[in-house]
Amino acid sequence: MNGRTTPRGPWSTGGGLPAFTPAPQDMLVLLGIVFVTYSLQFFEGTAILPALLRLTPLVWRGFLWQLVTYPFSGYGGASIWILLELLILYWFGRDVYFRLGRKRFWTMIVVSAVAAAAVAELTYLAGDLTGSAPPSAFLIMQGQRMLLTIFIAAFATLNRRATILLFFVLPIQAGWFLWLEVLFAFIAFLGTHDLPGFLGITTAVVVTYGSLSAGGAGRMIREWRLRLERWRLQKELDRERRKRKMTVIDGGRGRDDEGDGGPWVH
Repeated sequence: MNGRTTPRGPWSTGGGLPAFTPAPQDMLVLLGIVFVTYSLQFFEGTAILPALLRLTPLVWRGFLWQLVTYPFSGYGGASIWILLELLILYWFGRDVYFRLGRKRFWTMIVVSAVAAAAVAELTYLAGDLTGSAPPSAFLIMQGQRMLLTIFIAAFATLNRRATILLFFVLPIQAGWFLWLEVLFAFIAFLGTHDLPGFLGITTAVVVTYGSLSAGGAGRMIREWRLRLERWRLQKELDRERRKRKMTVIDGGRGRDDEGDGGPWVH
């Protein structure tokens, strides 16, 4: 854990980084890579490089590096909007970097991005096999859009009670941004029908939250495993009850003087 002042994030209340906190070198390198790859797509001789780095169905033909490289390949049309995206990316990414330190920061990015890409690719494959794969697959999760998703989810997890001014005006508790990211991704899905991209964004939010919340990803996996096991056992009990016409009696209402009050099957 980095020993610097704990940040509270852009547009937040209740403290923050010192006015002249130096920018993390890792963040400057990251922003530089995103901007350079974004720029290369507009030149005929270099457009192939960012195209090869982005997430595509070619993963199934051996282009496995795309599972890792796609967040770092800047995406979008020629617009001044890219500068605002990079600025927001820096604000949230800087705070997360100072909270986590270098190793956990990069681990979070890679784990969340790869998990999101895997879910998106499997969704695309299922759609391709059934003839329903969208032509705009992965559109809403390419490049800096995935990085923004991960950084905002990380900030919301680490600073749940901080207040952020949404659109610079509306005060919202940071924890709500986890749900807002999924909502915004769903709205983008409505316009693009990019189901792989929507599920990829949702996966990134869930994995980022799970890896940074109390207990980390291990606890999240254990909880889901226990829930799945509980659901499986309940289904087996229901199936046996229907098969044998058994009745489950509540121990509290059916207990006697010698019983222990637990539920039993008749």
